[in-house]
Amino acid sequence: MKMVQDIIISPVITEASMDRLADKKYTFKVRRDATKPEIAAAVEEMFKVSVASVNTISMKKKPKRYGVHYGYTGAWKKAIVTLKADSKTIEFFEGLN
Repeated sequence: MKMVQDIIISPVITEASMDRLADKKYTFKVRRDATKPEIAAAVEEMFKVSVASVNTISMKKKPKRYGVHYGYTGAWKKAIVTLKADSKTIEFFEGLN
């Protein structure tokens, strides 16, 4: 059984994700094998909020180079979680605006 901390890896803090906070949309980096119902249950349990929907995106690896060394970034999965209108906000993101 997966723990909540195993499903949600970290929040994604970018300019685009900060613009979505007004619409109660929060962005997280999640496990690549996590499903939408698992992500919704994990967010509800961890932050005590009501989730309306979950959208997931598989981010592909990108080629990177440092000097003469070539490699790739890791592939990862991003989840955009939309909260219900009557749900409270997530306090972690409140101090970032």
